[in-house]
Amino acid sequence: MRRKRKAKIIATLGPASNSQEMIEKLFLSGVDVFRINMSHSSHDEMRKRHALIRNIEKKYNRPIGVLADLQGPKLRVGTFEDDEVMLIADHEFVLDQDPTPGDSTRVYLPHPEIFDAVEIGHYLLVNDGRIRVKVIDVAPDRITTKVIYGGLLSARKGVNLPDTLVPLPALTEKDRADLKAACEDGIDWIALSFVQRPQDVAEARKLVRGRAGILAKIEKPSALKYLDDIMPLCDAIMIARGDLGVELPVETVPGWQKRITRAARKAGKPVVVATQMLESMIDEPVPTRAEVSDVATAIFEGADAVMLSAESAMGTWPEKAVETMDAIAISVEGDPLFANIIGAQRRDPEATSADAISNAARSVAETLNAAAIICYTGSGSTGLRVSRERPEVPIIALTPSERTGRRLSIGWGLHCVLTQDAKDQDDMVSRACRIAVDENFARHGDRIIITAGIPLGTPGKTNMLRIAAIKKD
Repeated sequence: MRRKRKAKIIATLGPASNSQEMIEKLFLSGVDVFRINMSHSSHDEMRKRHALIRNIEKKYNRPIGVLADLQGPKLRVGTFEDDEVMLIADHEFVLDQDPTPGDSTRVYLPHPEIFDAVEIGHYLLVNDGRIRVKVIDVAPDRITTKVIYGGLLSARKGVNLPDTLVPLPALTEKDRADLKAACEDGIDWIALSFVQRPQDVAEARKLVRGRAGILAKIEKPSALKYLDDIMPLCDAIMIARGDLGVELPVETVPGWQKRITRAARKAGKPVVVATQMLESMIDEPVPTRAEVSDVATAIFEGADAVMLSAESAMGTWPEKAVETMDAIAISVEGDPLFANIIGAQRRDPEATSADAISNAARSVAETLNAAAIICYTGSGSTGLRVSRERPEVPIIALTPSERTGRRLSIGWGLHCVLTQDAKDQDDMVSRACRIAVDENFARHGDRIIITAGIPLGTPGKTNMLRIAAIKKD
């Protein structure tokens, strides 16, 4: 099950991809991590999907990552007397705390926290940004706005506040229950929505207690402000371009995508680019040229993973969407410019033995045209350090931990193999050589680069680099 690319693919499960047969097809087509959207999944549905994935993992003897994406707080307006109302530009529109159905002049906003936080001059975006209003007056139970961009508005449409730091926790009671169920079921990654401040990630980390990786979704302007503080607290980053594109001027999102990707790579944290990557493939068997270019840009930038949402969850062509994303990644990584672009973004290693060894492993592997870099990793940190270097040669991560192997499935270029810890240095070399051959990365006469920690099996102690030649048995 060796992939022909280094960028990873995440696919969302849903009505179009709930059966074991379809999940297996998606895996064989190229999916490395499956996403379960807790906004649309009960605990029983999550457990059922998780079990189906583990059946496939066992069948193919390949670690597969599973990501539970928490819903987060949902800010929505109330109901209307009619099915929908028309908001007209330059007219006033009031959001208040009166639960009676609204009309074209007012509507219920069942979030008292907003009334305390919003200020005159702030903008509110309704219905995915289609309607834009500006706050002109604020009272304890009433926000008066001027409609900037009008349009039809119906009940329970979402509200975004790009200028306001809303004093809401990232975790609702539902999220806490979903997080608890996901960790108890052995889910590998928890995606945290509505991250505004580092405290949001810290709270989730306390609840997870190391049982899963924390993936912080960057979808709020306030998260961008605190990005440098959020990065050390999470295990990975997702650029959730849907809400980010609603709350920011849409023309600024590509620039932020690049900045976040590079910041995550500098920190050695996997970064996922998500939302509307192959949107037209929900209905069509082929993507638009613009979508292909969008996916290619993320790959060229060095993203660890690209994600399918509705395309695989409810689309007509889930398998084909994965195959298309796989083909784009393979093509980009084979482009003559790819290595230079990736290399130009490389950061100097930190002043640690593990970073120095990982940097040296890449340099030696490329100088010797080695068949692969083999890294022994218990916690996964060594694998991610080598991945951060974005070497031109394949990376094989050897770990005795099933949990580590599954979690590393999100990391760029990491081919994970479960194996016992080596008994001694001779066993370490022979085991690495044998696995490199068995996994079709090397053959007789090739050289491989091995990184490990001495004493063997000691987590976080990568301090050794060795060159080994593959010999005939």
